[in-house]
Amino acid sequence: MTDHALLLVNLGSPASTSVADVRSYLNQFLMDPYVVDLPWPLRRLLVSLILIRRPAASAHAYASIWWEDGSPLVVLSKRLQEAMKASWTHGPVELAMRYGEPSLQTVLTRLASQGIKKVTLAPLYPQFADSTTTTVIEEARRVVRDQQLPIGFSILPPFFEQPEYLEALVDSAKPYLEQEFDHLLLSFHGLPERHLRKLDPSKHCLKGPDCCRTASPEVLATCYRAQCLRSAELFAQRMGLKPEQWSVSFQSRLGRDKWIEPYTETRFDELAQQGVKKLLVMCPAFVADCIETLEEIGDRGREQFIEAGGESLQLVPCLNDHPSWVAALKALSERAPLML
Repeated sequence: MTDHALLLVNLGSPASTSVADVRSYLNQFLMDPYVVDLPWPLRRLLVSLILIRRPAASAHAYASIWWEDGSPLVVLSKRLQEAMKASWTHGPVELAMRYGEPSLQTVLTRLASQGIKKVTLAPLYPQFADSTTTTVIEEARRVVRDQQLPIGFSILPPFFEQPEYLEALVDSAKPYLEQEFDHLLLSFHGLPERHLRKLDPSKHCLKGPDCCRTASPEVLATCYRAQCLRSAELFAQRMGLKPEQWSVSFQSRLGRDKWIEPYTETRFDELAQQGVKKLLVMCPAFVADCIETLEEIGDRGREQFIEAGGESLQLVPCLNDHPSWVAALKALSERAPLML
């Protein structure tokens, strides 16, 4: 069978580090109602205000980590795509970005023109959030509906506690954790608290200090913070880490809303004040290194931690195209359930 495609989907990146390209990318990203969940007039006003100054600052940040062959996230995602081609024997392996190029519409239209009728859609996000997983699925459905494409989907669900994903994390991180270090910080991408509350069936979201750690299966299914904590705890168990050797935080806050805590930037200062000198940082919400890992943690985070009294901050690379991740992604994708 060679008519069953695998479509990997990542967040995306500006086409270049120019302010114009960064502005275009940020506009598409922030105008997604799953990202900024405000009514359209308010969202348009807020995003327009953000786009006055943010593109120039972001363009500078992108330029600081841009590779010769392009955006690190795009380059690394293409490397994963190439590695998956050797293991996915059911049909073509394609790559799309939710924002920027190649778009989901471009790729799905091309697959349909090749006679592909079944696609396993693989959003490359271990933990569930409307602003990542849901928006990918809904955009793919919109394209198929609007373009009247004869394509059916199997969809890779969040894999935050799947053994294959966790073992790939262990395999990729082990060489760094075998070196001398004082503490491991697992920094996940943050979300506004309201994103969690609106999906919480129990209506007890963030009501207590341990609510995410004791989440019921029903709550765990859609609670991003609970899934992050579960990923971290299962990883630490597999690595044999003691509770005092690691902690969790959340990065990449945007705007004035209350975001889930603890904040990564706060933890950098706290850990340095507690006497941590050699800090390791992993970012398990990302499967490919990007501006949030390379620049936010690897550059600005390192500078902040050292200024606060630390000696070194080592960024552990994301899964990228690690062989264990390639094998894990194949296994996870092959058992992805059919969703009509």
